[in-house]
Amino acid sequence: MITEKFNSNLNPNNNYIFEHFFELSADLLCIAGFDGYFVKINPAVSKLLGYTNEELFSKPINEFVYIDDRHYTTIVRNELLNNKPLLNFENRYVTKSGEIVWLSWSSMPIAEEKLVYAIAKNITHNKKLEEERNLLLSNITKINKDLKKLSYTSSHDLRSPVNNLLSIFDILDLSKIEDQETLQFIEMLKSTSENLKLTLNDYVDLLIQEDNMTIQIEELDLGESLNLVIKSISSLIKISKVSISINFSELEKVYFNKAYLESIFLNLITNSIKYAKPGCSPTISVYSKRYNDTDQLYFSDEGIGFDMELVKDKVFGLHQKFNNHIDSKGIGLYLINNHITSLGGKIEVESQINEGAKFTISFKKKDQNQ
Repeated sequence: MITEKFNSNLNPNNNYIFEHFFELSADLLCIAGFDGYFVKINPAVSKLLGYTNEELFSKPINEFVYIDDRHYTTIVRNELLNNKPLLNFENRYVTKSGEIVWLSWSSMPIAEEKLVYAIAKNITHNKKLEEERNLLLSNITKINKDLKKLSYTSSHDLRSPVNNLLSIFDILDLSKIEDQETLQFIEMLKSTSENLKLTLNDYVDLLIQEDNMTIQIEELDLGESLNLVIKSISSLIKISKVSISINFSELEKVYFNKAYLESIFLNLITNSIKYAKPGCSPTISVYSKRYNDTDQLYFSDEGIGFDMELVKDKVFGLHQKFNNHIDSKGIGLYLINNHITSLGGKIEVESQINEGAKFTISFKKKDQNQ
């Protein structure tokens, strides 16, 4: 094997090969001590952050971390001291010029040496694209809702004066009008007004019909939908070591929109992973049942949770965030709530700090969907 041949030729005098690899890497390579200071860094580190090696070695690493990310970074870094590897951890650093950069870290601790070997990738560009995408999604959603509201409002506002005009025709005493041409004009105006009313009614009916057509309701297998989502994020689930307990034996199928159901599962699972307790593998429970003739889906985790007294009715609001997690955008729960309520369902949540969260989703009854 080539690997064996290469290894057999290595000796202490060939250490420059590894140094060359270390120095030329475009990724940020570093070795840090358990005391929180850099021990060795490659040029990519100083090039990105803008500090000299002397400046980077003279201060604790956490001082270069963006201030809002320091506490969470410290919590996660403490896990390294317990000999637990850190994979795909994202946080922000501040360059010497004051620019904020996003880094994704993979770190391996060596307890005997009291050293941490780490590789970081600059993901600032990806984060900016994600932020722009989320902003665009939010704006498009708002514009769509505003346009829909404008269409309904305009139709309603136009129908009101038309109805008033028709009422005037009804109270007119035509017997007092002798001029035939005037009577013809009045009849034409009345007929035109009635046609306008019918057109407006048809327009509103068409809006409602198109709105209903865009959201297809069908019988869905809960297990199949959940498995599709789990398969799509299998790498994330494997890396995060998620434990998912599933029981759809009491209620296997629901009437809902396929894309919406998969989006709900996706957002709930990724939220549970994102807000898991530091150092603990995420634990998720998903089950369904029929309660008081209503199909219900239950989703719970054992994550960091949130204070319901503080959250109250803001929990499903757009861009509402209830913890200091670095990557929190406040969009997931908003989308989940919008998917459910737009189809006549309801979602409720119970949560306490460090005791996880439980979501109860009640679906609209089948006969009401049809």
